[in-house]
Amino acid sequence: MSLASDHAANPSPAPIAADLPPWIVEADARGWTWASIAWRRAASVPGAWFDHGKADAIVALWPQIFRLTDLHFAGLPFRPTLWQEIVIRLLVGWKVPTEIIDPNTGLPCALHVRLFRRLLLWIPRKNGKSEFLAALALLFWALDAVHGGQGYCFALNEKQARTVLNKIKAMIVREPRLARDLAIFSRSIWMAKRMARFEILSGNAQGKHGFSPVVSVGDEMHEWPSRDLDTTIRQGMGAQLQPIELFASTAGLKSALTGYELFQESKKILEGPIAPPTPENDNGEGLYDPATLVVMFACEDDDDWEDESVWRRVNPNLGLSPTIDFLRREAALARNNPRAESHFRRYHLNQWVEAVTRWLPIRKWDACCAKKDDWKTAAARFRGRRCFGGFDLSTKRDITALVWLFPPEGDDPKTHLVCRFWVPADTIETRVKEDRVPYDRFLRIGAIETTPGDYMDQSYMQAALKEGVETFRVEAIGFDEWNASKLYTDITNEGVDPALFETVRQTIPALTEASKDFERLVYQGLLDHGGHPVLRWMAQNALVVSDTNGNFKPSKKHSREKIDGIVAAIIANAVYVGGEHFVSAYETQRLMVV
Repeated sequence: MSLASDHAANPSPAPIAADLPPWIVEADARGWTWASIAWRRAASVPGAWFDHGKADAIVALWPQIFRLTDLHFAGLPFRPTLWQEIVIRLLVGWKVPTEIIDPNTGLPCALHVRLFRRLLLWIPRKNGKSEFLAALALLFWALDAVHGGQGYCFALNEKQARTVLNKIKAMIVREPRLARDLAIFSRSIWMAKRMARFEILSGNAQGKHGFSPVVSVGDEMHEWPSRDLDTTIRQGMGAQLQPIELFASTAGLKSALTGYELFQESKKILEGPIAPPTPENDNGEGLYDPATLVVMFACEDDDDWEDESVWRRVNPNLGLSPTIDFLRREAALARNNPRAESHFRRYHLNQWVEAVTRWLPIRKWDACCAKKDDWKTAAARFRGRRCFGGFDLSTKRDITALVWLFPPEGDDPKTHLVCRFWVPADTIETRVKEDRVPYDRFLRIGAIETTPGDYMDQSYMQAALKEGVETFRVEAIGFDEWNASKLYTDITNEGVDPALFETVRQTIPALTEASKDFERLVYQGLLDHGGHPVLRWMAQNALVVSDTNGNFKPSKKHSREKIDGIVAAIIANAVYVGGEHFVSAYETQRLMVV
């Protein structure tokens, strides 16, 4: 199936009305300023005109050709919502003359082709992004039906790119007119009558030169490692009359430089001049790029993230997907939880966030204590009880931490912590003055211990570990092998069973399960830390660093002060929640609920 050609040698341009069309007016009323910006900027391009007939025809054709693919919507006609209709109209309606050489006469001639060559769509999760990309890809590849037309789909990796490709396949299967002309293969789709292929690409640029695409689909821009692949593909579009790039994403981490750069570029285009800049009116602010359609649904920095009117403005499919009840539940989970709030802002308000986030609210932490001074008697009270250890050795002069974690037992539903901390004795006075932390008071009340001199003596940790093994029913002890090889050798030579020790690397893959479980214990009030003042101070200091998939761990590097006790507690929890049956989410890619 194919549409009539978009370009024509002698079109009859419809005049641009002085008033904005009603669908642009409605977009403005909803706070979608990107629509009128795109319209007015397109109207300022010399020779540009809007093909109302083409736009109307495509919008009318849409639900006849495309069907939805997922959940209870599967098989239903794809009726574009208002924001999708506006994007469709803008992409197919705006035309501009371009000069080419007539291959028959060798003389210059003008064709009128689509103005927009790139779509940059920024939208929160679950608003139909991938479904819309799939339909647009079919429109500009299969329905345009350019002879020999190449189409490509890519993302961070091939697995991620298959999200869009699989939706394209599902749409083809559900529509006989598409299925008649298109053959589906594992990694590609073939249109025999036009000798045209649409295929999936891996996420790197190597081996991608020599392509000549009519359409390029790039998903999840926030995770792209570089611009190499999209640049390589775009540079192959030079022979096409009206190629188009269709890029879409939800916001990501500001540390993901490529994606954040694309987002900032998008904002500059929105903020750029409406008319072509001249030496007289060019103030150097923003970007003038009339061939790029930026569609941005995103929360502003000063917006109230808990305001439901903000949710409605930035989630244009709200009610279809996501539901308002879902967002209310997510917002409730995010209140008083800085890490969860960061995720809500990113995934549901499309706001770029820092990779590092404050973690444990002190109000929640303080609630995890039956009696303020229980830490002083905890070791004696838990004698003989099943436990798991975690220790974090300092390099030379920093704090060394040992934490014993006692899981729920019998009628006791809580997880208990017993902590010990050491610092070199000769550094106490300097620490108090320079760090302005009351190490002297911690020492006076027994919350911290010292080792002689100004360097950490690991034999004290060795003795404490041996004492713990003799006092408690220790099942496993986790440690980072860096800087601990001598300690491990010495303590096992003293007769401590080497099978007790498990290596736990301080990486996100190794600590994310334990960190999420530890957070759950704090927020549900199922942790009892006994009110230990040093651990409380460290809990206040703790920041977490996240990856692009929402996995995280406490970060020593980014935390403003010491968090060694929190890290040791997470290591202890890692060997507990892991055990023989624990498999990392990085290995299984299973869904985790926090």
